[in-house]
Amino acid sequence: MSYARKRRTLHLPITLSIVLMVLNVVLMVCWIVLLANWSAWSALTIGTVVFALILVVSGFYLFLTVKEVRLNQRQSNFIDSVTHELKTPIASLRLYLDTLRMRHVEPRQQEEFLKVMDGELIRLDHLINQLLEVARLDAIGQEADPEDIELEPLLHRCAELAARHHKQVVDEVFTFDIEPAVIRARRMPLEMIFGNLIDNAIKYGGNPPRIDVQVRLTEDSRVITQITDNGEGVAPHLRSRIFKIFYRGGSELERRQKGTGVGLYIVRTLVGLLKGKVRVLNRQVGSGSLFEVNLPGRAIISESLDSSSSEVSGEPEGVSPRTISNFKSQISDLKSSGG
Repeated sequence: MSYARKRRTLHLPITLSIVLMVLNVVLMVCWIVLLANWSAWSALTIGTVVFALILVVSGFYLFLTVKEVRLNQRQSNFIDSVTHELKTPIASLRLYLDTLRMRHVEPRQQEEFLKVMDGELIRLDHLINQLLEVARLDAIGQEADPEDIELEPLLHRCAELAARHHKQVVDEVFTFDIEPAVIRARRMPLEMIFGNLIDNAIKYGGNPPRIDVQVRLTEDSRVITQITDNGEGVAPHLRSRIFKIFYRGGSELERRQKGTGVGLYIVRTLVGLLKGKVRVLNRQVGSGSLFEVNLPGRAIISESLDSSSSEVSGEPEGVSPRTISNFKSQISDLKSSGG
């Protein structure tokens, strides 16, 4: 019933605007025909311009109204989902607390209760932190200076946290194919970007979920990270909408997955602040989604590679090339004089 009511509120302004625009066109045509027969060209020109302006304003009003109604719908869905997400862990905590208070519980069962309660508290804390992060996106991580962050350990850490949150085993869910790369940024925004994407990959993946994480470097100093799941995928007409704040497809009453609709908005905003891009694609093989994050970065050059190249070239460490050249020329002179 709630969803049907929202649809009617959207139909009303659309219908009213279309009726006004059609009426405006009919009046404009009548005006042109009437004044053309009278040869009143000045009045014809002025009237046509006025009707055209009214038509443009009506179309712009329709655009703004539809945009506003859709935003209100997303906000309504957001409030419904947040209310549900807040009530569920609180109700669970209340149930376990009442059980522990009113009944004698065996130590082993008590340990299980405490473990569940701890998980619900973590879930509640994650939700509250995510809501607070939306309000201060521009300031996230600003208290720390940018640093060179290796991407591979950060992605593994995000995968471990997401797997623990969804009660999955990392080695059974994730496959990693990562080229060593470094991104110069603040750590917290990167953790939020990849943490949200990996968490969504498990949440909306198949049963059981299978997640592929791949990192590649380009010649123009860009780091391409692709996170692929085996879920149902994202319909093409929704790929631009899912990054809007509060957006969640469908009705909250029919929702199968938990969430608030702010995770991908956080991802898009933070990626933009890091001068990057994020997009969603279809998997080339099988069903599922592929989220691609493009950020500025560079490859990791290992110290062992540097030292081995120094040994191959035959140049001692700490000796300048000019000194070596002079030394070689002296040896050549001695050989020629001895010959």
